Amino acid sequence: MMDQVDEWLKVTPTLDCDNEGIKERAQSITKGQGKAVDKAKSLFYFVRDETKFFPYLPLDVLESYQASRILKAGGGMCIQKAVLLATLARAVGIPARVHFVDIRNYRAPDNVKETLGTNLFPYHGFDELHIDGRWVKVTPTFELKVCQENRLLPVEFDGKHDAMLPPRDLDGNPHIEYIQDHGFYENVPMDEIYNAWARAYSTGSRERLRQFIEAQEIPRIVQGT
Repeated sequence: MMDQVDEWLKVTPTLDCDNEGIKERAQSITKGQGKAVDKAKSLFYFVRDETKFFPYLPLDVLESYQASRILKAGGGMCIQKAVLLATLARAVGIPARVHFVDIRNYRAPDNVKETLGTNLFPYHGFDELHIDGRWVKVTPTFELKVCQENRLLPVEFDGKHDAMLPPRDLDGNPHIEYIQDHGFYENVPMDEIYNAWARAYSTGSRERLRQFIEAQEIPRIVQGT
Protein backbone atom coordinates (compact mmCIF):
# COMPACT_ATOMS: atom_id res chain seq x y z
CA MET A 1 0.00 0.00 0.00
CA MET A 2 2.78 2.45 0.85
CA ASP A 3 4.43 1.82 -2.50
CA GLN A 4 1.12 2.67 -4.19
CA VAL A 5 0.84 5.89 -2.19
CA ASP A 6 4.39 6.84 -3.10
CA GLU A 7 3.34 6.78 -6.76
CA TRP A 8 1.68 10.12 -6.02
CA LEU A 9 4.97 11.79 -5.14
CA LYS A 10 6.41 11.48 -8.66
CA VAL A 11 7.25 14.24 -11.10
CA THR A 12 4.94 14.55 -14.13
CA PRO A 13 4.93 16.98 -17.08
CA THR A 14 2.45 19.25 -15.27
CA LEU A 15 3.15 18.40 -11.63
CA ASP A 16 6.81 19.40 -11.83
CA CYS A 17 7.59 19.08 -8.13
CA ASP A 18 11.32 18.88 -8.90
CA ASN A 19 11.30 22.49 -10.17
CA GLU A 20 13.55 24.69 -8.01
CA GLY A 21 10.97 27.46 -7.74
CA ILE A 22 8.31 24.99 -6.63
CA LYS A 23 10.61 23.38 -4.06
CA GLU A 24 11.74 26.72 -2.65
CA ARG A 25 8.21 28.06 -2.32
CA ALA A 26 6.90 24.85 -0.75
CA GLN A 27 9.74 24.82 1.79
CA SER A 28 9.20 28.50 2.55
CA ILE A 29 5.47 28.07 3.13
CA THR A 30 5.95 25.07 5.45
CA LYS A 31 9.12 26.25 7.23
CA GLY A 32 9.32 24.97 10.79
CA GLN A 33 6.41 22.57 10.38
CA GLY A 34 7.02 18.88 10.93
CA LYS A 35 3.56 17.34 10.64
CA ALA A 36 1.95 16.64 7.28
CA VAL A 37 -1.38 18.02 8.52
CA ASP A 38 0.19 21.41 9.30
CA LYS A 39 2.06 21.52 6.01
CA ALA A 40 -1.10 20.65 4.10
CA LYS A 41 -3.07 23.44 5.79
CA SER A 42 -0.39 26.03 5.06
CA LEU A 43 -0.11 24.98 1.42
CA PHE A 44 -3.88 25.01 1.00
CA TYR A 45 -4.29 28.54 2.30
CA PHE A 46 -1.40 29.75 0.17
CA VAL A 47 -3.00 28.37 -2.99
CA ARG A 48 -6.51 29.42 -1.98
CA ASP A 49 -5.68 33.02 -1.09
CA GLU A 50 -2.26 33.96 -2.45
CA THR A 51 -2.90 32.67 -5.97
CA LYS A 52 -5.84 34.17 -7.81
CA PHE A 53 -8.75 32.51 -9.56
CA PHE A 54 -8.90 33.74 -13.13
CA PRO A 55 -10.33 31.59 -15.96
CA TYR A 56 -8.58 33.57 -18.68
CA LEU A 57 -5.77 31.24 -19.79
CA PRO A 58 -4.94 29.67 -23.16
CA LEU A 59 -6.84 26.39 -22.97
CA ASP A 60 -4.81 24.49 -25.55
CA VAL A 61 -1.31 25.14 -24.17
CA LEU A 62 0.22 22.43 -21.99
CA GLU A 63 2.27 25.04 -20.12
CA SER A 64 -0.99 26.56 -18.85
CA TYR A 65 -1.31 23.48 -16.65
CA GLN A 66 2.32 23.27 -15.46
CA ALA A 67 2.68 24.05 -11.77
CA SER A 68 5.90 26.08 -12.04
CA ARG A 69 4.32 28.39 -14.63
CA ILE A 70 1.10 28.66 -12.62
CA LEU A 71 3.17 29.71 -9.62
CA LYS A 72 4.89 32.43 -11.65
CA ALA A 73 1.59 33.59 -13.16
CA GLY A 74 0.06 33.90 -9.72
CA GLY A 75 -3.09 31.91 -10.39
CA GLY A 76 -5.42 30.23 -12.83
CA MET A 77 -8.73 28.43 -12.93
CA CYS A 78 -9.73 25.48 -10.77
CA ILE A 79 -7.54 22.98 -12.62
CA GLN A 80 -4.45 25.17 -12.39
CA LYS A 81 -4.93 25.85 -8.69
CA ALA A 82 -5.48 22.15 -8.00
CA VAL A 83 -2.33 21.26 -9.96
CA LEU A 84 -0.34 23.84 -8.02
CA LEU A 85 -1.50 22.59 -4.62
CA ALA A 86 -0.81 18.96 -5.52
CA THR A 87 2.65 19.85 -6.80
CA LEU A 88 3.60 21.92 -3.76
CA ALA A 89 2.39 19.07 -1.55
CA ARG A 90 4.52 16.53 -3.40
CA ALA A 91 7.51 18.84 -3.05
CA VAL A 92 7.32 18.51 0.76
CA GLY A 93 6.64 14.77 0.75
CA ILE A 94 2.84 14.71 0.89
CA PRO A 95 1.36 12.34 -1.71
CA ALA A 96 -1.17 14.28 -3.77
CA ARG A 97 -3.31 13.88 -6.86
CA VAL A 98 -5.85 15.84 -8.88
CA HIS A 99 -9.44 14.63 -9.02
CA PHE A 100 -11.95 15.71 -11.70
CA VAL A 101 -15.72 16.12 -11.55
CA ASP A 102 -18.40 17.88 -13.58
CA ILE A 103 -20.11 20.66 -11.63
CA ARG A 104 -22.93 23.08 -12.17
CA ASN A 105 -22.07 26.55 -10.84
CA TYR A 106 -25.25 28.51 -10.21
CA ARG A 107 -23.20 31.59 -9.26
CA ALA A 108 -21.01 31.67 -12.38
CA PRO A 109 -20.61 35.22 -13.80
CA ASP A 110 -23.15 36.16 -16.46
CA ASN A 111 -20.51 36.86 -19.12
CA VAL A 112 -19.02 33.40 -18.65
CA LYS A 113 -22.43 31.72 -18.86
CA GLU A 114 -23.28 33.73 -21.98
CA THR A 115 -19.98 32.79 -23.62
CA LEU A 116 -20.29 29.08 -22.85
CA GLY A 117 -24.04 28.83 -23.19
CA THR A 118 -24.29 26.91 -19.91
CA ASN A 119 -23.42 26.92 -16.22
CA LEU A 120 -22.13 23.34 -16.47
CA PHE A 121 -18.36 23.04 -16.06
CA PRO A 122 -16.92 19.66 -17.06
CA TYR A 123 -13.73 18.47 -15.37
CA HIS A 124 -13.59 20.83 -12.43
CA GLY A 125 -10.36 20.00 -10.61
CA PHE A 126 -9.78 19.55 -6.88
CA ASP A 127 -7.14 17.79 -4.79
CA GLU A 128 -6.71 14.65 -2.77
CA LEU A 129 -3.91 14.80 -0.19
CA HIS A 130 -2.69 11.71 1.66
CA ILE A 131 -2.51 12.76 5.32
CA ASP A 132 -2.12 10.49 8.34
CA GLY A 133 -2.89 7.34 6.38
CA ARG A 134 -5.91 8.45 4.37
CA TRP A 135 -6.90 10.55 1.37
CA VAL A 136 -8.50 13.90 2.15
CA LYS A 137 -10.37 15.94 -0.49
CA VAL A 138 -9.75 19.67 -0.65
CA THR A 139 -10.69 22.47 -3.05
CA PRO A 140 -8.52 25.65 -3.20
CA THR A 141 -10.46 27.26 -6.08
CA PHE A 142 -11.86 30.55 -4.75
CA GLU A 143 -9.78 32.88 -2.60
CA LEU A 144 -11.28 34.39 0.55
CA LYS A 145 -11.53 37.89 -0.96
CA VAL A 146 -13.59 36.62 -3.91
CA CYS A 147 -15.90 34.77 -1.52
CA GLN A 148 -16.36 37.85 0.66
CA GLU A 149 -17.06 40.11 -2.33
CA ASN A 150 -19.63 37.70 -3.77
CA ARG A 151 -21.16 36.35 -0.55
CA LEU A 152 -19.87 32.86 -1.21
CA LEU A 153 -19.13 30.44 1.60
CA PRO A 154 -15.32 30.03 1.69
CA VAL A 155 -13.80 26.58 1.84
CA GLU A 156 -11.92 26.07 5.12
CA PHE A 157 -9.45 23.22 5.63
CA ASP A 158 -8.29 21.75 8.95
CA GLY A 159 -5.99 19.19 7.34
CA LYS A 160 -8.16 16.31 8.53
CA HIS A 161 -11.60 16.53 6.93
CA ASP A 162 -12.78 16.91 3.33
CA ALA A 163 -13.15 20.55 2.28
CA MET A 164 -15.23 20.90 -0.89
CA LEU A 165 -17.11 23.70 -2.64
CA PRO A 166 -20.42 24.17 -0.78
CA PRO A 167 -23.86 23.60 -2.30
CA ARG A 168 -25.16 27.03 -1.23
CA ASP A 169 -23.85 30.56 -0.77
CA LEU A 170 -24.08 32.72 2.36
CA ASP A 171 -27.65 33.76 1.49
CA GLY A 172 -28.82 30.19 1.03
CA ASN A 173 -28.92 30.40 -2.77
CA PRO A 174 -27.74 27.42 -4.85
CA HIS A 175 -24.02 27.53 -5.62
CA ILE A 176 -22.32 24.25 -6.57
CA GLU A 177 -23.95 21.01 -7.68
CA TYR A 178 -21.72 17.98 -8.27
CA ILE A 179 -22.92 16.17 -11.40
CA GLN A 180 -20.45 13.43 -12.42
CA ASP A 181 -17.26 12.04 -10.92
CA HIS A 182 -14.37 11.23 -13.28
CA GLY A 183 -11.90 10.06 -10.64
CA PHE A 184 -8.26 10.98 -10.12
CA TYR A 185 -5.46 11.06 -12.69
CA GLU A 186 -1.70 10.78 -12.83
CA ASN A 187 -1.53 13.87 -15.03
CA VAL A 188 -3.94 16.45 -16.47
CA PRO A 189 -6.07 14.50 -19.04
CA MET A 190 -6.15 17.23 -21.66
CA ASP A 191 -7.75 15.11 -24.41
CA GLU A 192 -10.56 14.00 -22.12
CA ILE A 193 -11.11 17.56 -20.96
CA TYR A 194 -11.28 18.88 -24.53
CA ASN A 195 -13.74 16.16 -25.54
CA ALA A 196 -15.92 16.96 -22.53
CA TRP A 197 -15.89 20.67 -23.35
CA ALA A 198 -16.82 19.91 -26.97
CA ARG A 199 -19.84 17.91 -25.77
CA ALA A 200 -20.93 20.44 -23.16
CA TYR A 201 -20.63 23.67 -25.14
CA SER A 202 -22.78 24.56 -28.12
CA THR A 203 -21.55 24.61 -31.72
CA GLY A 204 -19.02 27.38 -32.25
CA SER A 205 -18.67 28.15 -28.57
CA ARG A 206 -15.06 26.95 -28.53
CA GLU A 207 -14.23 29.78 -30.94
CA ARG A 208 -16.30 32.27 -28.93
CA LEU A 209 -14.53 31.08 -25.82
CA ARG A 210 -11.14 31.59 -27.46
CA GLN A 211 -12.10 35.12 -28.51
CA PHE A 212 -13.37 35.86 -25.03
CA ILE A 213 -10.14 34.66 -23.44
CA GLU A 214 -7.97 36.57 -25.91
CA ALA A 215 -9.83 39.76 -24.99
CA GLN A 216 -8.79 39.41 -21.35
CA GLU A 217 -5.56 40.45 -19.71
CA ILE A 218 -3.66 37.15 -19.60
CA PRO A 219 -0.40 36.81 -17.63
CA ARG A 220 2.33 36.53 -20.26
CA ILE A 221 4.30 33.90 -18.35
CA VAL A 222 1.40 31.45 -18.78
CA GLN A 223 1.39 32.05 -22.51
CA GLY A 224 5.04 31.03 -22.61
CA THR A 225 6.16 34.47 -23.74
